[in-house]
Amino acid sequence: MRIGLYPGTFDPVTLGHADIIKRACGLVDRLVIGVAINRDKGPMFNLEERVEMLNEAIDEISDKTHCEIIVHPFENLLIDCATDVDATVIIRGLRAFSDFEYEYQMVGMNRALNADIETVFLMAEARYQAIASRLVKEIARLGGDISKFVPDKVVKRVARKLAKT
Repeated sequence: MRIGLYPGTFDPVTLGHADIIKRACGLVDRLVIGVAINRDKGPMFNLEERVEMLNEAIDEISDKTHCEIIVHPFENLLIDCATDVDATVIIRGLRAFSDFEYEYQMVGMNRALNADIETVFLMAEARYQAIASRLVKEIARLGGDISKFVPDKVVKRVARKLAKT
């Protein structure tokens, strides 16, 4: 069984993330979505909420692709998480060249830690390349429409979250 790990903060999950998840399912039999706890980023959504959003987003994808998709929170090193879930490949989504510079360094470090785990880069579809969770949150905070960037259920969650603050 080919097992892949797609890590991220997913705060919130976007249509770009969903695109990478769908396409990664064509490469592996089981896709583990690693949700980084990463307290340093100060997420809008807590871990439980991010896991719930991902589970909602993957239901339809899993049915269409016949890929087993599992959401797995983690707080350890990415390479250790990959080992924990028996992944042989780490899937990383790229939007722009600036993403590549950071990712290139990460691959080098991960290869030094465990050369048996490969990293595969998937470019987001052109219509999703500009989407970033950080920008989605900023647009929402300023009263903009985020429905073009995130799943419908996420639009509602973001609105509820902002109404509470």
